[in-house]
Amino acid sequence: MTACAIEPTAENEDDPTPPPGCAITVDGCYAARLAADGDSLFPERWTLDGPEPYAVPLPGNQPEEPGTEVQPMSDGRVLIRRLTDGRHVFALLYPTGPGTGELPLGAVECPDPGSRLRLLPPAPGGDKAYALAVGRRSSAVWLVAGGAFGPEQLAEIPGRCSGGVWLDRTERILALDREVGGRTKTVVVDLDRGGEVSPLLQIAADSDDRLLLADPDSGLLLISSDAPSPGQARLGWGVLGSTLPVRFPESLRVADCTVTPFAVQPGQMLMPESCAVALRVDGPVSSWLGLWRPSERRVRHLPGPEGWLAGAGVFTRDGVLQLPYSSGVVACGVARVEAGAGPEAEAEAVPEPVPGPGVEPEDNAPPEPVTPRPVPLQEAPLHDRMATR
Repeated sequence: MTACAIEPTAENEDDPTPPPGCAITVDGCYAARLAADGDSLFPERWTLDGPEPYAVPLPGNQPEEPGTEVQPMSDGRVLIRRLTDGRHVFALLYPTGPGTGELPLGAVECPDPGSRLRLLPPAPGGDKAYALAVGRRSSAVWLVAGGAFGPEQLAEIPGRCSGGVWLDRTERILALDREVGGRTKTVVVDLDRGGEVSPLLQIAADSDDRLLLADPDSGLLLISSDAPSPGQARLGWGVLGSTLPVRFPESLRVADCTVTPFAVQPGQMLMPESCAVALRVDGPVSSWLGLWRPSERRVRHLPGPEGWLAGAGVFTRDGVLQLPYSSGVVACGVARVEAGAGPEAEAEAVPEPVPGPGVEPEDNAPPEPVTPRPVPLQEAPLHDRMATR
């Protein structure tokens, strides 16, 4: 059963390789968002890798709808997805002097009113873009930009899927959270083998287990599961291919707050415990930034910059977190926070205080070594104490 059918557009047959909230390319060079001008929305591209960040507006002939999605590509163009009469229409936007150029890519039609389609997170290569279409009984992965002949369905997976995390840098292995029989488990979809599906995360038979974030270099995985506390999702971590169990540190529990990982430090080959992880902490009245490493027993809570596009950010390989922001003073800015910086550097990077909790108490257990082995995480479920590190 196919979730959606396509309507190709001939104009993009020779499309050159191009690179919600705010989306950022994996290399951190470009970002894209829907910006507001009064009540009107328009796409905006941010260039982040120059001496100073700057924004380029890419307005169309009319304001965009609130459900429109944009995603930056590695060549500076911006992919846009618009919903028009049940069809998801894709195009690439680029500046042309005072105007906006638009290259149509085709459309994906979802005739079932219960179906939905959204863009998957930016792909590691940056020259292709993918989408997930979810129907009543199955889900489909689509290549929507960077193909030869318009949108192309790459895989169909039984069940309703959500999430979407890339596990490698070749855009072959995609992790999705699949709901079957009222329970959600993470599966791996091999896009080079016709969408072959295999299990990845099954902590307990009656738990809902989701993959939130992954680093292909180190294999570090950030996980959400209610296995430790039935009915209450906990944030944990594991290592892809490790024989060690998933851990759920007490330091990642913040009272009356939702903690969401959004960036992992890349380039830490075989050292998952050394990777810095950026967390968005949403409290009753505000949101702020958390920094954490698996090898540490605490979360450093920091205010985000004024106007932070909360939940958006990317790490450099040397552990500098770049946070895009737009305020009344700075229309397009990037705050840089050293993952291992001392209090003086932290205060300089984010000077405005934001109410939030203090540092959580240290956990009791010492760090454990990691022994990589190519086994799925359902064979290494819960840590005995469920609260180390």
